[in-house]
Amino acid sequence: MEKTNEETPAPEAAVTDIDQDGKSLAEREVEYEKFVWTHLKRNYIAHYLHGMLGMTGFRLVNAPTFLPAYLYLISGSSFIVGLGLALQQVGGMLSPIFGATQIEHRKRVMPAAVWMGGLARVQILGMALAGWFLSGQPLVVAILSFMFMFGLFMGTQGVVFSLLMAKVIPISRRGRLQAWRNATGGVIAAVLAWVAGKYFIEGNMLGNGYATTFLFATILTTAGLWALQALMIEPEPPTTRAQTPFFERLKDFPRLVSQDRGYMFFLIVQMLAVTGRMATPFYILYVSTTMELTGANIGLLTLAFLGADTLANLVWGYLGDKTGFRVVLISSLVIWIASTVLLMNVHDVWAVVLAFCGLGASQSGYMMSAQTMILEFGNRDDMPMRIALSSTASGVMASGGPLVGGLMAATLGYESVFATSIAFLVAGLLMLVFMVREPRKDRMASL
Repeated sequence: MEKTNEETPAPEAAVTDIDQDGKSLAEREVEYEKFVWTHLKRNYIAHYLHGMLGMTGFRLVNAPTFLPAYLYLISGSSFIVGLGLALQQVGGMLSPIFGATQIEHRKRVMPAAVWMGGLARVQILGMALAGWFLSGQPLVVAILSFMFMFGLFMGTQGVVFSLLMAKVIPISRRGRLQAWRNATGGVIAAVLAWVAGKYFIEGNMLGNGYATTFLFATILTTAGLWALQALMIEPEPPTTRAQTPFFERLKDFPRLVSQDRGYMFFLIVQMLAVTGRMATPFYILYVSTTMELTGANIGLLTLAFLGADTLANLVWGYLGDKTGFRVVLISSLVIWIASTVLLMNVHDVWAVVLAFCGLGASQSGYMMSAQTMILEFGNRDDMPMRIALSSTASGVMASGGPLVGGLMAATLGYESVFATSIAFLVAGLLMLVFMVREPRKDRMASL
């Protein structure tokens, strides 16, 4: 039987070596792993459908085209665009640790996942309804508010769904799962992006093409959540943490960071890379200075971004399963830097499309590698808080990035935003190359 390799319990787990049924910890670990492999096919399908449908919808919202363009359309301000993305990141920064404290002591976390995931989807629906029923300043305020709440619930959702995947998908299968669910979801998202730009937005479908796009995103993400809830069979882990008060748990952060230097430097790489994302909402606004920003052009660039995301996911997933995800992260940062340089310096249509392809491919690789590598550091029972710590630390940087970027774009120009982004990405790349070892190899060496 193939081992998952990440099932080492924390020494402070809230169980004794012998449980009430007289089974030792080693016996419970064997039963847990047997459960994982017995139900792998069904759980694989559940996570595939959830990721494919959910990420399709979320990509339409998070792509650096529709929502930034809509905010700029209703506000006329680069600063408001940056503020919106900053508020979304602030929400994502505030909630992960609280979410982790609510689930790390639970043997089953699917009920919490449904609530947290459902509330995130309500915010997208709110954006759609605001677009139809509000206008002027109230519309701007409503969209900003929904973006903040969307980030808040996405922060908790991210911790819960990462933990669910770690519980039921062995480490040797996670890359290909993410590859295929992201790829098929990306195909759907790319097609819908073109349809949304060409027909929803340019045709002003249902009176507001952007609101119609957000409604479709709500439907897709909700269908994915329903599929996961209906199909997934969740095991009870052999060990769990004792429930700890929120502020007491915060005191464990120095230990989580200091006990693994690889994780400490990986955390810094994440923070630098996320800060580099400050330029993301301004890619499409910069393009508007060199080409007409029609609905068809927005759809084309979103298609390029999501289409490259789709194809690259297949490469990133299998490469990560074979070599570990450090190589994927390095490659992603290199492509990200090169694409930004291309966008800044070559303004022909083909170059802009190629740059958006590179940005889509690189950011999909970054997301997959960052989300997967974090599951390979440390022990299992600390995993929820480790995920939350990374999300919060990244969120601290991400929340200020778009806001600073908006101010820089309004006062110094988009080139200054892109140059600053490149500087942070280069710093993260250098630290990753010289300070972070592949965690999978370190784990294998310790067995």
